[in-house]
Amino acid sequence: MTINKYRTFLIALPLLLLISLALPLPGWSAEAAAAKSSGLSLPLLSGNSEQMGVALQILALMTLLSLAPALLIMLTSFTRIVVVLSFVRQAIGLQGQPPNQVIVSLALFTTFFVMGPVFDQIYAASIKPYLDKQVSESQALDRAIVPLRGFMLRQTRESDLALFIRISGVQKAQKPDDVPTRLLIPAFMISELKTAFQIGFLIYLPFLIVDMVVASLVMSMGMMMLPPLVISMPIKLILFVLVDGWGLVVGSLVQSFK
Repeated sequence: MTINKYRTFLIALPLLLLISLALPLPGWSAEAAAAKSSGLSLPLLSGNSEQMGVALQILALMTLLSLAPALLIMLTSFTRIVVVLSFVRQAIGLQGQPPNQVIVSLALFTTFFVMGPVFDQIYAASIKPYLDKQVSESQALDRAIVPLRGFMLRQTRESDLALFIRISGVQKAQKPDDVPTRLLIPAFMISELKTAFQIGFLIYLPFLIVDMVVASLVMSMGMMMLPPLVISMPIKLILFVLVDGWGLVVGSLVQSFK
């Protein structure tokens, strides 16, 4: 996917998710007629349909500016990646290196790499036909959510999905396509956090062993006043560099997605 397609995707996808705000509600015309006959004048109902559509589009755009980051982060692989990268930094013992901006930027571009096939499907099936005026807003929205739902279903554990189905009290779905999106999203987020913590635990183990060995050596040598961290941190750094730690972590993260 080219840079222009990514730019169009980032703008159009959240707008498609929010454009449903601009769809007419049942009974809208009847309420407008009743308000007009009773002499009431509402700001949106007093204008023509074109002005009302423009006002709703502006409302959707303003809502987009506040919700777009959450939509692009919580519905993608970003959560797992950024949590695991934060675990790596803490396991090494570095509080401020790499900086948060570097961690978030690496997680963001890795997310674009992982979600590339899904973004391509959404652009080809939903955004491009919508921009070419081949489909309506509702049709584009239905097409855009299908690849995202497929990705989230592949990463979501059945136990997490069953939890929200049981809490909500809805009838148990016979197949994955029947699961409501409002239940799939929180189940997907919980599964991503659980997977990220499992990977973080495995990352912590070798660094913990290094800390224990260094602490034992320092104690056995009688250097009570020397903090073990002063010695263990350079050792952990050189080991992490020698085994190409960042490449292993990022490569394992990318391969962990189904």
